[in-house]
Amino acid sequence: MEEIEKIAGWIVDSKRMVVFVGAGLSTESGIPDFRSPGGVWDRYDPEDFDFHRFLSNEKSRENYWMMATEMYDSMKDASPNAGHLAIAELEKLGKLDCLITQNIDGLHFKAGNSAEKVLELHGTAMHATCLDCGKRYEREEVQARLSAGEKAPQCAGCGGLLKPATISFGQPMPERETAEAYRRSQSSDLFIVVGSSLVVHPAASMPVVAKRAGAKLAIINRDETACDALADLVIRAQAGPVMAAIAGAVKGLMAYGGKSFE
Repeated sequence: MEEIEKIAGWIVDSKRMVVFVGAGLSTESGIPDFRSPGGVWDRYDPEDFDFHRFLSNEKSRENYWMMATEMYDSMKDASPNAGHLAIAELEKLGKLDCLITQNIDGLHFKAGNSAEKVLELHGTAMHATCLDCGKRYEREEVQARLSAGEKAPQCAGCGGLLKPATISFGQPMPERETAEAYRRSQSSDLFIVVGSSLVVHPAASMPVVAKRAGAKLAIINRDETACDALADLVIRAQAGPVMAAIAGAVKGLMAYGGKSFE
């Protein structure tokens, strides 16, 4: 496939490649798209997921944890797919400057990406934190307390509210991760979008930042995105198989001395 060879050549020639990942990659691991009809967001009151409502209303906290448990149950045993493994392989090949992810499922770490390369813009469902003292709890520990009858668990240390370490509606984006994601996007020379429709902001503006700063922009997504017109190359297909093919082509090119054929 000509497009795959072209992107592989760009990756081999790149010095600062950023990969930006959205929910479309996670669905290929069997994790539901929670925004689709019939998904989680259709079965709960969206107001209960507002951060300020979580802070101020006990019933909203209980509903939030019910929803969060349903989401976590669909993620905890999921396995990385070919796309996750391909991105981890690109890191092993020394071609990944940064991975920016909108996903909260931790699958990039299961695939083998290192923590220093990954920026989780929307947090993670794999642990919980106390909103008062910041103590971190393993998610399974909190889920065990919920299974035992707690409805809105509190910190064992200070009594503060526990919440999954994800970013809720109305909750500020993580300052360090957001600032670093913008910095890496602006300094990139190749920006690859994988499995994102690019509609959730501010994350969706990062491909625009990269392109305006001079990076090549490639988009791999099953459906049309808001940035297709800006892209140097668009592949409309399932992200996992395409990324696996790209990683294979990169390994092939690097075996010939790290030179692209363009």
